[in-house]
Amino acid sequence: MSRVEAIVSDFGGVLTTPLIDAFAAFQEARGIPLEALGAAMARAAERDGGVQPLFELEKGTITEQQFVEKLSAALDDVVGRTIELDGFGEAFFSALHPNEQLFSFMRALHGRGYRMAILTNNVREWEPLWRAMLPIDEIFELVVDSAFVGMRKPDPAIYELLLERLGVAAEATLFLDDLEVNCDAARALGMGAVHFRETDQAIADVEALLQ
Repeated sequence: MSRVEAIVSDFGGVLTTPLIDAFAAFQEARGIPLEALGAAMARAAERDGGVQPLFELEKGTITEQQFVEKLSAALDDVVGRTIELDGFGEAFFSALHPNEQLFSFMRALHGRGYRMAILTNNVREWEPLWRAMLPIDEIFELVVDSAFVGMRKPDPAIYELLLERLGVAAEATLFLDDLEVNCDAARALGMGAVHFRETDQAIADVEALLQ
């Protein structure tokens, strides 16, 4: 790839501990059976004509409260009892922790002169929660948050918006995400991409592409 000028990171699952661990902790705390949450998400999507409510939440087209209501109704069907979901965001983030090692690496990259940005599928109401986890603005000059732009990864349009706001060519941008489908979308636009699986691997892969 061309000389890298900008490095773009996902937030949840990359700059934090794995999202699946936070979901599991939330389910355990609320007494939700292991497979029930995924089944409820699928049931809620069926009720909405195949539209996944989590994706709509991440695009900002429904509120967190509307999402919780849809998920709660679907969980009632799946498990046969009412499960309390109030405070979903706060409970979820209480089980999510910063990836300090990777954040330190990002800080070092910033110090080496790379431009830094975040591209995240997130929730409007959760912005104060995730921004409180790490000093984002000390390192990252740009944050593109799905909930504020009405589109989400892997839609090519959100990557194009990121590149436009950065003013950097796709070929000079390196993207880091914990979902391969999101990395594939970045590569299709000409960006370099690293699939985050664990921290040491991701750091090594990023460094290899910066050589």
